Amino acid sequence: MQTVVAQKSDKVDNVVLQNYKKLVLDGSITYLPIYKVNRKKVMPVVNAVDTIVKKDFSKIYNEDWSTTVFNTYWRSKQNKHPFLLHFEDTIFSSPVDHKMVVTSRYGWRRGRPHQGIDIDLRTGDNVKALLRGKVRYARRHGGHGKTVVIRHYNGLETVYAHLSKYLVKENDIVEKGQVIGKGGVSGNARGSHLHLEVRYHGKSIHPEYLFDFSQDTKIRANDIVVTKKWITPRSHRSTRKSKIVVQTNIDETLNEIKNPTKSIYIVKKGDTLHGIARKHDTNVSEICKINEIRYNSVLNVGQEIVIY
Repeated sequence: MQTVVAQKSDKVDNVVLQNYKKLVLDGSITYLPIYKVNRKKVMPVVNAVDTIVKKDFSKIYNEDWSTTVFNTYWRSKQNKHPFLLHFEDTIFSSPVDHKMVVTSRYGWRRGRPHQGIDIDLRTGDNVKALLRGKVRYARRHGGHGKTVVIRHYNGLETVYAHLSKYLVKENDIVEKGQVIGKGGVSGNARGSHLHLEVRYHGKSIHPEYLFDFSQDTKIRANDIVVTKKWITPRSHRSTRKSKIVVQTNIDETLNEIKNPTKSIYIVKKGDTLHGIARKHDTNVSEICKINEIRYNSVLNVGQEIVIY
């Protein structure tokens, strides 16, 4: 009789490499070899997968941990992209009890980056955790007012701002859907709403790229590749919903970056660089750089514009 274990026997002649187990450590993928061996000739072994996962959880919770600093990665220069995020859950909890209405989106807003989304609520409404995690920060922070930051099992952090009341404290373990505070207008807020941010190693990510803020409350995939576009507010507009195309294979993404697909757009009457950029889900600076033209260049009908 044979079985599959995650540790190699000392006797090489009894071992056959069968497969690999994919693990996610600090947001990066690693592979654990799986060997097929003869059960009678192998002593019981420690479950290597469980050991690694437990160690990883501890590392994520304690890495750059601070209960007094909002962005603990502010000195880090690690901001590499693309990177992979892994989710064990398939759905998240709505941060509000009622239907989610997004009143302002991630992107450029009034000449400044809006690094989260605003969800409508009334002062005193419940605010709930999207996923299980540990409270890293629960105090006032600049224009955010009363703010709670929760770090989750995959290193992701969710930020809940403009609260009127805290119902958790630093280092508390919170469950998915647990009420963590009450909505309000603290900080720089124009009317009561929840300002929700999603961050990884200090960089904000477009929340709607990871989470579907509809009635289904689905996480868009178990493995999500985050590219530069989705951590750059200037690539989006707070007044309109971005076109969401989730990438799940980091190898394919890297190949696309190395070998981008080129398309040609023919300028029509009334076209502007801003309009062309919005139509192709890119930004004006990228178009100008690729085509070696200036921001205020005059476009001519029939002119060819290269877009990647």
